[in-house]
Amino acid sequence: MAPLDAPLASDIETLTLDTLDMSDPHFYQDDIYYPYFARLRRDDPVHYCPASHYGPYWSVTKYKDIMQVEINHQVYSSDGAISILDPPKGLERQSFIAMDPPKHDEQRLTVSPAVAPSNLANMEGLIRERTGRVLDGLPRGETFDWVDRVSIELTTMMLATLFDYPWEDRRQLTYWSDVVIADVRSPESPVHSEEEKFAELTRMTEALGKLFAERAQLPPKFDLLSMLAHSNATRALPFREFMGNLSLLIVGGNDTTRNSMTGGLMALHQHPAEYQKLRNNPALIESLVPEIIRWVTPVIHMRRTALADAELGGKHIKKGDKVVMWYVSGNRDPDAIDEPDRFIIDRKRPRQHLSFGFGIHRCVGNRLAELQLRILWEEIMRRYPVIEVMGPAKRVYSNFIHGIRSLPVRIPA
Repeated sequence: MAPLDAPLASDIETLTLDTLDMSDPHFYQDDIYYPYFARLRRDDPVHYCPASHYGPYWSVTKYKDIMQVEINHQVYSSDGAISILDPPKGLERQSFIAMDPPKHDEQRLTVSPAVAPSNLANMEGLIRERTGRVLDGLPRGETFDWVDRVSIELTTMMLATLFDYPWEDRRQLTYWSDVVIADVRSPESPVHSEEEKFAELTRMTEALGKLFAERAQLPPKFDLLSMLAHSNATRALPFREFMGNLSLLIVGGNDTTRNSMTGGLMALHQHPAEYQKLRNNPALIESLVPEIIRWVTPVIHMRRTALADAELGGKHIKKGDKVVMWYVSGNRDPDAIDEPDRFIIDRKRPRQHLSFGFGIHRCVGNRLAELQLRILWEEIMRRYPVIEVMGPAKRVYSNFIHGIRSLPVRIPA
């Protein structure tokens, strides 16, 4: 195990790589993972960890190797699990992101129309109106939590729209999203055992299942529950598969965008020259948004399981091995991205990143996430030339979601 206090460069250079376990959530909660991955990319880009809390696994750390795993789903399977944590025995809940074709393709196709370009165009006005209302309601001259007042509020509104969920209860969706991604070992987790998590997600599935049953009796609409209810591929899912897909759609519609909304403000605060560049030319929002998504990398990793023996980066992967693609490392690979450790809002190829995945499992809602972020920054720049970050962020204890729990900010009066 690597040391989890802030390391000196010389410490990292003398680490024994055999004992380096990048699955420890403290690396990401404490935001200290960068030099460790730099060392792996340089010296052992496909790295075997023989022992961890999650069992043995391979770390894939370079952009090109991650892409090789992403596009080869015939060898590197998503079936059953997409995180380093194996599903708890007896509490499994599969979703289409944890499936291989053809079943994956059929279920993904069911929900794709909700985030198709034509539907996004129809939603743009609503997203802009809500964003403006939230921003106009923020206090001036006093410190408040950006995560709660802006990031959670905006993404929860979007979730309620996507599910056509009762508006007054919309924060329940946020709570369920937090339950889904929670590491039950964290003191700040909303649940503290896998059994408690499963019980909460059962309540979620029962609540949304009632709405699902109602939508099945009505003409098809463009909300996710109606789409699931009217598709041959999803109208009769087993309870746990229904639970898994609801969990996926809630997290996918919430966590990626929510944490990018906060992480983008942090990045501009940490890079004042780029913030000034944005004030001088708000048209740079077009390239700012994908650069934020690369910089933040809201999903830390994705996991695959080898279906057959394979070679990757000169290493021999055995059938059954756990293969972890570290997006946070691939997005900082200098062999694929120019000056990856710099936040550059006018980057020439800003969409060349791994934050949405690639191949058949590329994030189905990526364009919606970009739309929400673009509108947020357009509306911010119309109102507030500067938003000041007043203290450090509190990050989530997780090796899967790059979550930000709170961020104190102030808008000058």
